Amino acid sequence: MTIDQTLLDDLEWRGLVADSTDRDALREALAEGLKFYIGFDPTAPSLHMGNLLQIVTAMRLQRAGHTPYALVGGATGMIGDPRDSGERTLNSLATVQEWVDRVRSQIEPFLSFDGENGATMVNNYDWTAGLSTIDFLRDVGKHFPVNRMLARDTVRKRLESGISYTEFSYVLLQSMDFLELYRAHGVTLQFGGSDQWGNITGGVELIRRAAGGSAHAFTTPLVTKSDGTKYGKTEGGALWLDPQMMSPYAFHQFWLNVEDAKVGELLRIFTFRTRAEIEDLERQQDESPWLRAGQKTLADDVTTLVHGAAETEQAKAAAVALFGGGELAALSSATLGAALTEAGVSSIAGDSWSVVDLFVSSGLAASRGEARRTVTEGGAYVNNVRVEDPDAELSRADLIAGEWLVLRRGKKRFAGVRVN
Repeated sequence: MTIDQTLLDDLEWRGLVADSTDRDALREALAEGLKFYIGFDPTAPSLHMGNLLQIVTAMRLQRAGHTPYALVGGATGMIGDPRDSGERTLNSLATVQEWVDRVRSQIEPFLSFDGENGATMVNNYDWTAGLSTIDFLRDVGKHFPVNRMLARDTVRKRLESGISYTEFSYVLLQSMDFLELYRAHGVTLQFGGSDQWGNITGGVELIRRAAGGSAHAFTTPLVTKSDGTKYGKTEGGALWLDPQMMSPYAFHQFWLNVEDAKVGELLRIFTFRTRAEIEDLERQQDESPWLRAGQKTLADDVTTLVHGAAETEQAKAAAVALFGGGELAALSSATLGAALTEAGVSSIAGDSWSVVDLFVSSGLAASRGEARRTVTEGGAYVNNVRVEDPDAELSRADLIAGEWLVLRRGKKRFAGVRVN
């Protein structure tokens, strides 16, 4: 594969370089081809939006001809990187090992493991578990001045509230990872989120001090909303990549609903659209924002990347069908359930039900009288079919996929009913 001479220019245009070691040296190294690594600590059972940013960046480097080493932190995940908010709860070895397997399986589909620059998956537990305390202190700890460790932003912020020696020493473990990969595999570049800058440069410095070598590093910026708050959260929690923790429908809806001011930035960061394509989408966004061309492209591209084209089409079909523009019966039960869960689902039992009672129990009407008026005014729909009789009854024959009823009031308000 030919090395992309303008890779760093592209990363910078996309806003993917927050900090870096010597920029000219990094540019030269990227022009020649290198081995790089990116680390993922298994501190949860799934990766999330922030991890996706690093994965996509790794994909860009691999597609440009560089060789990835994806590190899953079976050792560092036992400790956890220090946070500003306070001490982490330590997870058991069994839990971390389970999460290691889950995280590995999530990373693997994004990288190519074949060819001259095929990826390699590594686990830092392999070279850390058998290391004695004496060897660790002599071979690694000796190269870290305490005053430098105390100067790290997170450590400085935590000094007053308290920080354990365990978390204080995290930087040594991550730096040792870079040194190990440098010695064993010739890895000369590490990148990560901007909050990792101290840990990453610690590894660069350890390679210089302990091995007399040189290495490169850069960080990607924290992705935030226009008001500066984190963009990796939804009302239900983190933007998880695991479809069991966040459905493809909800995932697609998240990207579809990002604010106009952030669409261009997110297209640059998370998609593989060219500069010309993105600038054209931004022009469309400026001229006709109500068409949401940028959001639609962003949602489709990222959902397809993470969950596949079939799930993307199901998510789009569900959104159309729920608002009366498509066939509900064509949706899978899982997709329909996920979409309805986002709107709100109530459960019922029995074999027949009054439409009026269903509209009240689902919250689409405040009272039976209001529900009856909604029907007589032509604003009540069940499974996208207008209900004309306020005394109408439904039975199990009306269920979609054997368990669902989709209620809609007007054009935009809908709710799901699941029949036990």
